[in-house]
Amino acid sequence: MVSLEVTKGVAAVLVGGIVFMVAGLVGNVVVHPTRLEHPAIKIDAAPAASAPAAAGTPAAGAAKPADTLAPIAPLLAKADPAAGEAITKKLCVVCHTFNEGGKAGVGPNLYNVVMGPHAHAKDYSYSAGMKAKSGDWTYEDLNHWLKKPAAEVAGTKMAFAGISNDQQRADVIAYLHSLSHTPAPLPQP
Repeated sequence: MVSLEVTKGVAAVLVGGIVFMVAGLVGNVVVHPTRLEHPAIKIDAAPAASAPAAAGTPAAGAAKPADTLAPIAPLLAKADPAAGEAITKKLCVVCHTFNEGGKAGVGPNLYNVVMGPHAHAKDYSYSAGMKAKSGDWTYEDLNHWLKKPAAEVAGTKMAFAGISNDQQRADVIAYLHSLSHTPAPLPQP
């Protein structure tokens, strides 16, 4: 008798699975989604200034082009490492560690990263794009990386959108700069 009840239960689960699978197949045949050629909603970066600017100079309040950033040296001159540490505790500690000799987590340990080589952590499996990136993590590299990581290295594992605020990025870089026995000299503004 127990065997019959178990068989009924297994049959019910299998029939349910088959019904869901068939419903999915029928849905795929009936519904044909089409992708839009253009976004349904266009979001402008910033409103245009009311008065035209002189030739060769940007309008007051005009947005910077997306591919240019404010130079990092003047921002670092007034950066606050304590504020940078607070930002990293809020945004970065989920994936990264910052202590000397710390183990990699979802992301690599970031102790002594400033002016260190890209893909510096030996115990972390970097993406092919990051492994191929040559050179060191300069202040400007870190500025661009923290703005939008996916734009800097194609196929990066870092799923972080970035820090859009220039001064917050500088604060984080100043904090990262402090994580070393012999910090690299700051660039002159």
